[in-house]
Amino acid sequence: MPTANLPFRAMGFSLRSALVNPSLDYLNRCRELIDAVEKQSPAIHQAADWFAESILKERMVHLFGSGHSRILVEEMWPRYGSFPGFNPIVELSLSFHNLVVGANGQRQAMFLENVSGLAERILRNYDLSTDDSALVASSSGCNLVPIEMGMLFKERGVRVVAIVSLKHSEASKSRRPDGRKLQDFADIVIDTGAPAGDAMVKLENLETPVSPGSTIGGCLIVNSIKAEVAQRLVTAGKPPKVLTAAALIGSDRAAQIFEAAYDEHARRLARLYAGLES
Repeated sequence: MPTANLPFRAMGFSLRSALVNPSLDYLNRCRELIDAVEKQSPAIHQAADWFAESILKERMVHLFGSGHSRILVEEMWPRYGSFPGFNPIVELSLSFHNLVVGANGQRQAMFLENVSGLAERILRNYDLSTDDSALVASSSGCNLVPIEMGMLFKERGVRVVAIVSLKHSEASKSRRPDGRKLQDFADIVIDTGAPAGDAMVKLENLETPVSPGSTIGGCLIVNSIKAEVAQRLVTAGKPPKVLTAAALIGSDRAAQIFEAAYDEHARRLARLYAGLES
């Protein structure tokens, strides 16, 4: 019988040692990420203050992430437990990963992520205001497009919160000739807690680690901020329209909230186009 078809036990493996311990190792590392995020509560609260201010002024919080950092953008809005006030900026050319190779493949996305000037073309679509705020996510903080997004927001008077994996960033080289990274253009930097290289589980007889942590740390951060923003909106007498499952409130009420939330998003987004001039 070919070795590939043998069960783990027949090959001398214990299922517990081969499978369970690595997963427990990963979960333990994730608990460390929770601790790392918790220690940054002051920064999370400050970010929430700024984001709530933008939303209460009928403006928006701009969200940007390229590569896998787009996950954090979509985690923020729109999904269950989220609410209008956020403008997700996700470029498919920088984050369409499932084809991997061929047309729209990963090689092209990684190339475009370091094309100077692309961020300027993206932001050309929006009439930004100093009442806006922004969240830019980049695990390394070293690729040109997210760096230039942070820089351009700052130049336009928009306060910038950056989500970065600091250990990974410190071990990485910026694609900018001057060596500056995303965190150099941010008003607040929040660390995902992920290690250099992102992957957190080391296995015997495997050269490189597996199972990244930046997405976990990043999602902890954005949802912590989201909860704080919601509290501030409620306190201000402007409770948000939270996308909520029918399982909780019934299909009719859920549909009503979805329509109202999407209409509010459209109205806010319209303001970002209204002042554009050629």
